[in-house]
Amino acid sequence: MVYEILSESDACEYYSIENHPGIKINVNEIGNKFAYLDNEEIKSELLDFSDGGISKIKFFVPAIHCSSCIWLLENLHRLEKGVKYSSVNFIKKEVSITFKEEEISLRKLVELLASINYVPQITLDDLKNKSEKKLNRVLYYKLGIAGFCFGNIMLFSFPEYLAVDHFMEETIRIQLSWLNLFLAIPVLFYAASDYLVSAVKGLRKKIVNIDVPIALGIIVLFIRSAYEIVSG
Repeated sequence: MVYEILSESDACEYYSIENHPGIKINVNEIGNKFAYLDNEEIKSELLDFSDGGISKIKFFVPAIHCSSCIWLLENLHRLEKGVKYSSVNFIKKEVSITFKEEEISLRKLVELLASINYVPQITLDDLKNKSEKKLNRVLYYKLGIAGFCFGNIMLFSFPEYLAVDHFMEETIRIQLSWLNLFLAIPVLFYAASDYLVSAVKGLRKKIVNIDVPIALGIIVLFIRSAYEIVSG
């Protein structure tokens, strides 16, 4: 029961916060219910962050309803030393936990929550949403890099656009041209990689998808620009 777990960790103050905070649960009923969390692929999708040692995750816990819940969930480190930090968003009924994987696995962490009757709600939608968030983050990175490179290329190209390059020393003009070429490389191989990969996959299947002409245009433009810069 919850009281036994708390008493072992000297955390019985929990029972003095609310009139009816403790709920009994049979720990043996958990069994292998959360065994799927040992799967590395599933675990990587659920975690918000992991460097191989310290990991962070956020759970939706429907049972959060009072100040006792907040106190207990934010004192998980007193129940398990592998938990380094935990905080509760009462409005969203979410708990964010930072833990050390060497001391407690994700499965054991969820089982700990379940043993004190705060079973996190983990669904396939969670995995999908996590994947979408990671994908969106990558798209933001690509957009940021493309925007940064584009802005600087435009800046370095102003003399040529304004036809004032004859006032500029030849060595400076050449240096700016090479800088533009170097800035275009991450745009081609990183920011535009989705177009290139999609085009290659389509051609392998003998399908000319919409990304083929886009990828072709990007490559031709890059090669043409590189040729003009290299040839002077």
